[in-house]
Amino acid sequence: MMKAFRRLDASGVLMALAWALPAWAASPLSLTNGLYVNPDSSPAVWARNNPGDPRAARIQSAIASQPIARWFGGDNVSAVAGYVDAAERQGKLPVLVTYNLPGRDACGRHSSGGAGSAADYRAWVSLFAGSIGTRPAVVIIEPDALGDFKCMSDAAIQERLDMLNHATQMFQQKAPNAHAYLDGGNAKWVAPATMASRLQSAGVRNVRGFSVNVSNYYTTSQSVDYANSVNASLGYQARFVVDTSRNGNGSNGQWCNPGGRKLGLTSGASGDAEMLLWVKTPGNSDGDCGIAPGTRAGQFDPAIAIGLIDGP
Repeated sequence: MMKAFRRLDASGVLMALAWALPAWAASPLSLTNGLYVNPDSSPAVWARNNPGDPRAARIQSAIASQPIARWFGGDNVSAVAGYVDAAERQGKLPVLVTYNLPGRDACGRHSSGGAGSAADYRAWVSLFAGSIGTRPAVVIIEPDALGDFKCMSDAAIQERLDMLNHATQMFQQKAPNAHAYLDGGNAKWVAPATMASRLQSAGVRNVRGFSVNVSNYYTTSQSVDYANSVNASLGYQARFVVDTSRNGNGSNGQWCNPGGRKLGLTSGASGDAEMLLWVKTPGNSDGDCGIAPGTRAGQFDPAIAIGLIDGP
């Protein structure tokens, strides 16, 4: 039986019916032939550009060859359609991250920025969702957005919730086969009941569910326990995904380029979560901090990458 993501051919009637079915019923992975590997991820580009470096082959094999989410901000939303096209041509499922809220990273400040206004964000996320269209994809919506409230005014919090609600509605309406997950922080940041309330206010029922541990280091079991506690407070079983990109050795309590961390399980299906994903790119800096002073947030550092490969 042909996968529903493929373009219509002689059996177009049957495949049109498949597209008409809501994506909620099936695992995201069942819609394609596996997760898409981005040939132009930052570790892949670094390895390709530094063939003489003895670290290049190891980084290519251990990190760049794996499915890793691609993050989109205000300057690259025009690339969404092409990225999803590239995955579709291979019959693969792309993982994308929206990261463009005004005032993002309100507490950490290393990744500050985002759209210039709430109106700009609404237009941007509408374009993002429309660029995916009816094709299958996984989307992580705005990492950290619901964890930063202690650094925001009440008015800013309400504006953020309104923007997130709009984002969930856009994916619901314009990208019906995208499995979208609102970010739900991590196991040691916000109490589960509080996070459940924030997810509800942000429109989690409009999308597939929520993500946990994005860009953090807590173990998969800690993350699953946290997500299950969030679900208990939500009052229904929302689906959730776990970022395992850097959690192989758990957390030491630090979030910004801590030493002694390790790659986690590679992306794929999971019996406890809906999926394990590499959302954060291993080797990309968290900011000018920790073991990578002077390395800005999002910049690839081969020393960080090798540290994650080797572990403690």
